[in-house]
Amino acid sequence: MNDSVDAAASRGRGRPRAFDRHVALTRAMETFWLKGFDGCAISDLTTAMNINSPSLYAAFGSKEDLFREAVDLYGALEGDATERALAGPRNIRDALGAMLKRSVDMFTRGPQPRGCMVMLGAMNVSADQKSLRTLLHKRQKQILDLIRKRMAMAVDDGEFAASADIDGLSMMCAVLFTGLAVHAHDGASRAKLNSAIDAFLVTLPVREASVT
Repeated sequence: MNDSVDAAASRGRGRPRAFDRHVALTRAMETFWLKGFDGCAISDLTTAMNINSPSLYAAFGSKEDLFREAVDLYGALEGDATERALAGPRNIRDALGAMLKRSVDMFTRGPQPRGCMVMLGAMNVSADQKSLRTLLHKRQKQILDLIRKRMAMAVDDGEFAASADIDGLSMMCAVLFTGLAVHAHDGASRAKLNSAIDAFLVTLPVREASVT
């Protein structure tokens, strides 16, 4: 969870009678992120959101609708941050390293590691929730597309040869991203996860003449 999420959640604490919809949604996002859709009971959500079930249904419609809004909020907060990390350094290794290590910081923050809500989310949604699984797969593809776009820029900049397998490299990076989320969720240390990132970055086929 990033600073924006921390700030949003903290605004609602200490005011149990007030109902701030954004704060409630932020807390619902945190709960879904930690437990997954199937693992969250309505009582888990109402406790976290500090509202009763009639208020939840009145404000958000259903558990499924609440989850969709929570995923959208997560995407707005974390997806934008991922895009900014990739757009920062011009060097491809620095850009991917910044994105992946920033994600590790997010995955391992707090007393209970949670991994990535989007990458792990589909594992915690039953097969009969087809629309939710489609939503999460769409978000996963958006992450892959961002990575591929940055890889293509490396070709344009001459860091990769024109013949570089951009699709394969992008998928490899996305697979690493998912693996980092899984292992973070299982308690792997930040240092070990960052070490895996460093090992991946040196395998990238950066042309020596382009390295500065």
